[in-house]
Amino acid sequence: MSEGGVPGRILVIDDEMQITRVLRAALTAQGYQVRAANDPEEGLALYREWLPDLVITDLMMPTMTGVDVCRAIKLLGATPVVVLSVRDHERSKVEALDAGADDYVTKPFNIQELLARVRAQLRRAPERASQAIETGDFVVDALGHSISVQGKPIHLTPKEFDLLLFLARNAGKVMTHRALLTSVWGAQSAHQPEYLRVFVRQLRKKLESETGKQYIQTEPWVGYRFVSEGWSGPEAEE
Repeated sequence: MSEGGVPGRILVIDDEMQITRVLRAALTAQGYQVRAANDPEEGLALYREWLPDLVITDLMMPTMTGVDVCRAIKLLGATPVVVLSVRDHERSKVEALDAGADDYVTKPFNIQELLARVRAQLRRAPERASQAIETGDFVVDALGHSISVQGKPIHLTPKEFDLLLFLARNAGKVMTHRALLTSVWGAQSAHQPEYLRVFVRQLRKKLESETGKQYIQTEPWVGYRFVSEGWSGPEAEE
């Protein structure tokens, strides 16, 4: 149970079905809500849809590594990530921790030790309610999937919301095309910038129609910068 007696939500990502079955059974027996994915792309899609309290991911998977999964999750929020791996080399641990992993457990693992590490991470994790972001003109509620600008609610499609959430979490920073595509659409879309251009254009229209301000600045050949207080001026370039 997490704080307040509410079961924690845990996402397990591992390409070994036996591992996901064992973890699902052990975690469910402790009162956690558990979802599992045997494919990292599916796992990231579940993460964006479900917003779990903690993620357990394998390190070595066919299409993406656990390091890539960890980076994508940490770009979107502060959800703790526990990485599992059969590799007990210092370099592997350092790479995972540098990517933002909160803990690293070597396979084969003792299930009671893993459960203790999960409890420790959930105790340290911020309250889910605090995932609402207040920055400049914006209030973005990740759990409620809602946004207001200057106090006005804005209707966004799910992908528009994911993109704006990512930008709002990184307000003021230049976000590369690759980082945006990987975090919002998955690694398979990292080389398809047309997705990004279309959605940035849609976001700009919706936000500017309500406030008369521009919030998404183009950094030519690099990516986009989100300015949460906006500015007035010539129409933003694509």
